[in-house]
Amino acid sequence: MKDSRKNIFIILGPLLFFAMQALDTPGGMPDAAWDVLSAVVWIALWWITEAVPIAVTALLPIVLFPLTGAQDLASTTASYGHKYIFLYMGGFILAIAIEKWDLHKRIALHIISLIGTNVTRIILGFMVATAFMSMWISNTATSVMMLPIAMSIISQLKDNPATEADENKIFGKALMLSIAYSASIGGIATLIGTPPNLVLAGYVQEVYDIEITFFQWLKFGLPISVVLLAISWFYITRKAFTFKQKEFPGGKAEIRRLITELGPIKREEKMVLAVFVFTAFCWITRSFLLQKFLPQIDDTIIAMFAGILLFCLPAKGSRRLINWKEAVKMPWGIMILFGGGMALAAAFETSGLAVWMGSTMTLLKFLPLVLLVILIITSVNFITEMTSNLATTAMLLPILAPIAVSLNVNPYILMVATTVAASCAFMLPVATPPNAVVFGSGYLRIPDMIRTGIWMNIISIILLSAFVYFILPLVWGFDPLELGQEFVKTTTTK
Repeated sequence: MKDSRKNIFIILGPLLFFAMQALDTPGGMPDAAWDVLSAVVWIALWWITEAVPIAVTALLPIVLFPLTGAQDLASTTASYGHKYIFLYMGGFILAIAIEKWDLHKRIALHIISLIGTNVTRIILGFMVATAFMSMWISNTATSVMMLPIAMSIISQLKDNPATEADENKIFGKALMLSIAYSASIGGIATLIGTPPNLVLAGYVQEVYDIEITFFQWLKFGLPISVVLLAISWFYITRKAFTFKQKEFPGGKAEIRRLITELGPIKREEKMVLAVFVFTAFCWITRSFLLQKFLPQIDDTIIAMFAGILLFCLPAKGSRRLINWKEAVKMPWGIMILFGGGMALAAAFETSGLAVWMGSTMTLLKFLPLVLLVILIITSVNFITEMTSNLATTAMLLPILAPIAVSLNVNPYILMVATTVAASCAFMLPVATPPNAVVFGSGYLRIPDMIRTGIWMNIISIILLSAFVYFILPLVWGFDPLELGQEFVKTTTTK
């Protein structure tokens, strides 16, 4: 049944495209803009329904834009080599090296060990460790890594005669959800933590020629992560689940056993850790320190240098810290999806579709900006329960940016609102990869996830709306009710 529905959407996409192509271009819209809009309808339908893999859908602009005349082939394919794709590639290589030498396990286990064995503290330990790792490596990889550690802890408690059976079941559900939530929340903190963040940075670079630096995003994203992580921990341990047995015997011993199992820290782990710390330091200090000495240095250059360095540094025997066979396992599909998003962004601007869409959204002018922010965050939050957060961000940014320009408000407000909301879908297994990973553990049912996740969605909507409307303009230094000279200049030039 599922395959037959997908077949319908596979056929429906091109049918809608050709039907729109057969119609006359609406008055006031450039022909190229109508061609792009026709392609966007096909792309959006396949992205939303996942009729084919979303990375495959992201290749459609290479076919559709040149054939319709919306954009030439060279300009379209150039988007698939955007610098942020290489920034993410460097991050993936670093993540693969961290996982290869089990450095991620050592960091996670020591964080948990430091926090304690009280049931709520064990959950906090897992959440802090998961969120921290998710800042630097993909939330999917983080949740997959944390899952076996969590299951071994639950298993240890289950075998202990002093542990109540029901308490174990409750603890298992709480721990699984805490991993899923903190993996998504941690990704918000850094520019490379989750794909939507890089889509935003790439779009702003592509369309407005403005760079969002690693440190600039960190100033805004890290406080959100810290506050949302603390709230979600309190909610999970105090409201969503209650534990009669506060101290679970055996928890500390199991963590110590797992640390002992890893053995003393290896030379290779130290070298990977040194590269990791060096890279993070460079990313954080680049905009206000490194550029004084190296004016041309960029976050992408730092990421690629770190990746290349890992291929050069020696490991045990005649090996290196990472080899190409291991590196090619990085998720190429996500990078192709980035390219598709950048191609859409460029086509929206060059075809005139962005300006046309912005001028037609007159009804939104009557909404106060704060209500518009809440509306966008709420809509994106629930849309991404059923669709890819990356695809959703790639679709909406080219639409919302020109709307902001037409409303004479700073585009950062609407674009950042969309980006952070896309990382906060907590209800369904299909919403995010971390949700799907913990659902596969067997400790959770869909009603468990919906009952707990709906309140997390509501909490995140309130918190994100407050941060975007009040904190973002202060941290990034702009007036939300003014378009901003950098955007005015770009808009008038185009």
